[in-house]
Amino acid sequence: MSTLKNKVQLIGNVGNSPEITNLESGKKVAKFSMATNEFYKNSEGEKQQDTQWHNIVAWGKIAEIVEKYVGKGKEVALEGRLTSRSYETKEGEKRYVTEVVIDEILLLGIKGEDNATE
Repeated sequence: MSTLKNKVQLIGNVGNSPEITNLESGKKVAKFSMATNEFYKNSEGEKQQDTQWHNIVAWGKIAEIVEKYVGKGKEVALEGRLTSRSYETKEGEKRYVTEVVIDEILLLGIKGEDNATE
């Protein structure tokens, strides 16, 4: 059990066009939301869908891939780690955010499909 680590694997659909930021250091960061769906049957036997939204962050080369190929609605598989941070709003309220910082991304969907950002 000592080899367990902070690791997240998700397959889902991109919720918005990625927001790309070029930092002064020359590094690039991409941020987008992603929806994952789980299907189950309720007590009446009716099919139900539960959608969870995730905040995704990509740095460097992965951010460049996201910028070039990932758009709203695109199905992707990714692997990364959970990170949490807090910040203060202009009104002085403290907010907490949990994000998935990705190390790998795999573009899914139909072969030959247009991968351009919408």
